[in-house]
Amino acid sequence: MVEMTIHSIRVTETHHQGVVILKEKHSNRYLAIWIGQAEVSAIAMKFQNVELGRPLTHDLLQSVILALGAGPDYVVVCDMEKDTFYAKLALTADGHEIEIDCRPSDALALAVRAEVPIYADDGVLARAGIVLDDDTGEPLKEGKDEECDSEKLSAFKEFISNLDLQDFEK
Repeated sequence: MVEMTIHSIRVTETHHQGVVILKEKHSNRYLAIWIGQAEVSAIAMKFQNVELGRPLTHDLLQSVILALGAGPDYVVVCDMEKDTFYAKLALTADGHEIEIDCRPSDALALAVRAEVPIYADDGVLARAGIVLDDDTGEPLKEGKDEECDSEKLSAFKEFISNLDLQDFEK
């Protein structure tokens, strides 16, 4: 597992879909995951310290976990099949670690609330991670053939073609 951070959250102009950009903590490798508008809002509100009068679903989930005497330890983007990412939430309850299947968007929204680490499986990063050139912002091929690169970028081709490294500095 590789530790990641939430680098940014975007909404595409053409399709108004949300994308969360995870960045490897000690590298220039990125992982883009499409997420729903509700999760975009939930993550963004937490980052912006927006206080609401009533809890959102992810706040409720965190409260339930804590009320049951458990505690979130970390989340991991653990698999990818046909451009669909899968995640797990790791909890400790009664001294036992429990992994719960969840959508990456929900896992990330909970992770920012609980302030727990975010990880990505090495295999997921090998298949879908993108290393960007510091100077050009273009994806690096990392010595792989063109066909592999096209497959790797299939779900994110439009998004990646519009990436601008200057946006990452904001």
